Amino acid sequence: MGFAKGEIVLEVGYGPDCDDELRTQIKEIVGTDFLENSTNEVVDAVLLWFRQDDGDLVDELMDALTYLTETGPIWVLTPKVGRDGHVEPSDIQDAAPICGLNQTSTLAVAKDWTATRLVARKGGKR
Repeated sequence: MGFAKGEIVLEVGYGPDCDDELRTQIKEIVGTDFLENSTNEVVDAVLLWFRQDDGDLVDELMDALTYLTETGPIWVLTPKVGRDGHVEPSDIQDAAPICGLNQTSTLAVAKDWTATRLVARKGGKR
């Protein structure tokens, strides 16, 4: 997923259904604990655990952007097809541009979870 030692990661939407093995692996790579919603710090990446009934994805992405560096990714972690709370890929594709984000990749990162990487759109020269 591209994490590096020393990065500060904000985690949003953590619940008992999240993959603790994946979380542990990321924490070992960055060498720090995740920050939670109550932070005021600027972060290098956001892990957003999101399920179908978690509310409005656009709102969650906009909230995450307030903490994120210009070049940092938002990883939207969603349950895989057939799992409770599955989110259609088109929902992420529709929400991303509204927030000024581009989808760059989607990975199967855990037994029950898929991760979609979103980054800020680059301003083009005319």
